[in-house]
Amino acid sequence: MPERILIVEDEEKMARMVELELSHEGYDVTKCPDGLTGLQCAERNDFDLILLDVMLPGLSGIEVLRRLRKSKSTPVILLTARDEVVDKVLGLDSGAEDYVTKPFAIEELLARIRATLRTSAAKEAKFQEGDAPNGAVLTAGELSFDIGRHVVSYAGENIELTPKEFDLLRCLLENKGMALTREALLDKVWGYDYIGETNAVDVYVRFLRSKIDEKYGVKLISTLRGVGYRIEG
Repeated sequence: MPERILIVEDEEKMARMVELELSHEGYDVTKCPDGLTGLQCAERNDFDLILLDVMLPGLSGIEVLRRLRKSKSTPVILLTARDEVVDKVLGLDSGAEDYVTKPFAIEELLARIRATLRTSAAKEAKFQEGDAPNGAVLTAGELSFDIGRHVVSYAGENIELTPKEFDLLRCLLENKGMALTREALLDKVWGYDYIGETNAVDVYVRFLRSKIDEKYGVKLISTLRGVGYRIEG
């Protein structure tokens, strides 16, 4: 069965061009012209990947992503005309797996789609075979991570995490007390063939620290200079 991709893009010529290229590559493609329609389509259907424009009429791509992440973890690649670091970080912090800046070469977009789909499949397989069974509850101090219920809490207070933050925290907790290099974390969480920003691990560790360490005044995630990271507890 072909992999299903949703394109949420208001520029009809670009959407049509991408649709034709993806269809030629064998993907099953659906298009939506605005944020609200795209969100509804993504929530009601199961897609393998979503290409999401940031500047959309109605709901912005970032808002679509934030709402979608409350119910689904479908991989998302953002399409943006902006090249500012703050916009990239905002998209990643909202739960996007990757981003492509317009104008882009279709070959680059196709490569990022293939890499994201491979990473998603590999991550699912690894976590199914992971150190901790899917019904386990991992802990570090007062931090609790219920894998089966997909709930993270500190001292009984739930913590809202994006899918990538959830995966990174799980990886750290499954190896509690052990030093994990950035390369090992990239391999486990993003996939060995990840082609995005090389500082992705540092960015997401910073996100986790802001939601756990800084918020609750603890130091669970340690930086090991020249090595990587370790979670204590």
